[in-house]
Amino acid sequence: MATIEECRTALGKLSDNMQGAEGDVRAAAALDRSVSCHITDLDVTFVGRMTGGRIEVDETHPGPPREKAQIRLAMAGDDLVDLVDGELNFATAWGRGRVRLEASLLDLFRLRKLL
Repeated sequence: MATIEECRTALGKLSDNMQGAEGDVRAAAALDRSVSCHITDLDVTFVGRMTGGRIEVDETHPGPPREKAQIRLAMAGDDLVDLVDGELNFATAWGRGRVRLEASLLDLFRLRKLL
């Protein structure tokens, strides 16, 4: 099972990957939205903001998200690490219910380029 620190590191790596993206992916990463990522097996939530092509984690707290972020992710810690490392395909994980992504319809269309 991934640790909280490994999950935070994975989010940092995802942020670095987003910032280095080009073209349509870079445009999708340029959204300015509140973000939460609930790690279900650890029951911890990372809260922050997607801005300037990065995800900035501002807070980590126990339990599910306290407020409704504009982009909401939920998954096990190992799945987050595997997604960022390229060992797990997002569409497959989402289709099997291993990853939940909630956002407005417009944001979902933009985010599909990232995922």
